[in-house]
Amino acid sequence: MAAGLFRAEMSLLSSTLARTYSIPFRKTLISFDSRIAMQRNSLPRTRHSRVASLSSSSPSHSRNFPVPGIEDVFVGYLFGRKKATEVAHVVWEQVIQKGDMVIDATCGNGNDTLAMLKMVTDDSDYFGGCVYAMDVQKDAIESTSSLLYQTLGSKEKERVKLFNMCHSKMEEIVPENSSVRMVAFNLGYLPGGNKSIITVSNTTVLALRAAERILMPGGLISLVVYIGHPGGREELEVVEAFGSSLPVSDWVCCKLQMLNRPLAPVLVFMFKREK
Repeated sequence: MAAGLFRAEMSLLSSTLARTYSIPFRKTLISFDSRIAMQRNSLPRTRHSRVASLSSSSPSHSRNFPVPGIEDVFVGYLFGRKKATEVAHVVWEQVIQKGDMVIDATCGNGNDTLAMLKMVTDDSDYFGGCVYAMDVQKDAIESTSSLLYQTLGSKEKERVKLFNMCHSKMEEIVPENSSVRMVAFNLGYLPGGNKSIITVSNTTVLALRAAERILMPGGLISLVVYIGHPGGREELEVVEAFGSSLPVSDWVCCKLQMLNRPLAPVLVFMFKREK
């Protein structure tokens, strides 16, 4: 049953993305939908074989999946083997292109910042991608800076700009008339930091409105919302209300949430349709 639900959800996601993104990606996703329809009739009906066919250890199944890597992560998340942040990263990879400008609105310890940088740049100087990383906590900026210093070369470091400021002010750091491909949030407190310092609903909704204004068509607002601390659920409600208010003609919004793990982080994706 779980595997069947996963296939249904992925079919829905693929058709949604196909309507939103480029023609080559549409063709890939359409082929995925066709494959699902064929497999629905051909797969054995025993529970054991259906789950086994979805296992990340099955190389033949992985080879047939149209978007390399995404299957293992989503199936792993479905069965509790992958983290929400890993799902977010694999979704980013389907949206971000080399040379893009992206924003890490809550850079924390810098792991997301580093992941974004690898997606917008390569080893050559041909692509001019950049990451604008911000956090209201000075400790977070120092932690991110330390990670980048230990990991990156001098040229790569030039592609990252760090700002010790609230995410609600992101429009102040982006150059005028720039096209931003993605804005990403991790909402909650700094891992390993002071748990009493958290993101809050009033500034988060301002940040979401700013992200809506600066995001280019075909772009993404990505959120991992941590709800296990005081104020976390209220912030999730604000995020959900914001996403629900976006016009369906211009946006595709979805949420992934564990039903029997009430404190697990919630994934929210808001795709801005291409015109």
